[in-house]
Amino acid sequence: MATTLAAGRAANPERRFYQAMILVILACIVLGFSRSFFLRPLFLGVHAPTEAWFYFHGAIFTLWLALLFTQASLIGNNNVALHQRLGVTAFGLVPLMIFMGLVGALIAARRPGGFIDIPVPPLQFMIVPFADMLWFGVLAGLALTYRREPQVHKRLILLASIALTEAGIARWPFEPYISSPPLAFWTKTLLLLPMVGWDLYSRKRVHPVTLWGGLFLISEGPVRDYISQTALWLAFAKWATGLLGP
Repeated sequence: MATTLAAGRAANPERRFYQAMILVILACIVLGFSRSFFLRPLFLGVHAPTEAWFYFHGAIFTLWLALLFTQASLIGNNNVALHQRLGVTAFGLVPLMIFMGLVGALIAARRPGGFIDIPVPPLQFMIVPFADMLWFGVLAGLALTYRREPQVHKRLILLASIALTEAGIARWPFEPYISSPPLAFWTKTLLLLPMVGWDLYSRKRVHPVTLWGGLFLISEGPVRDYISQTALWLAFAKWATGLLGP
């Protein structure tokens, strides 16, 4: 009994850390999309997509946020069995999110004005949502693959969710588009620091998932920025946008 209680007490700081990280991720995304999606009726003067696709897109991605919060709460309440059963829904949700994100990027790139309030040619900027969906898909897929290895699974889930935050951060009222890669990308990478700090505190070393996943996320910005200006990418982007019709 004493051993069980001690293990429970030891697990509490870890659970609080992951719950806090998920709340921060939720705050980053909700703050960014509050004016254009979550509280849209209150901010009709703010630029936002007019295509219905993006409202379905927002609803699907909100399901991920709700699932993330629910799963963290279930683990916090030590309801592992329900957490595992509910997690099966991610096998359908993740591919649907990737599909919605990629098609949404094509729709935005085809607009006469391109991506809303983005001072970058649309075919060039299209690599940003494409790269985000790629990394989200890889990390979330690995998280589902390693769902029976908690220390690996939970870090991959955090990394996958961090990969989604750039779109929300870029829409903060006080987040200017002033660099290349944009400032929102570098702000996103700051979310890796608490993961490194937690690993050093709890393990005395950085977990391999945190290390390699973090390095890949950090490298994404400069790599995609370089690729976006190549003739090969621009040719692909032009071809891809044509898939939606003339």
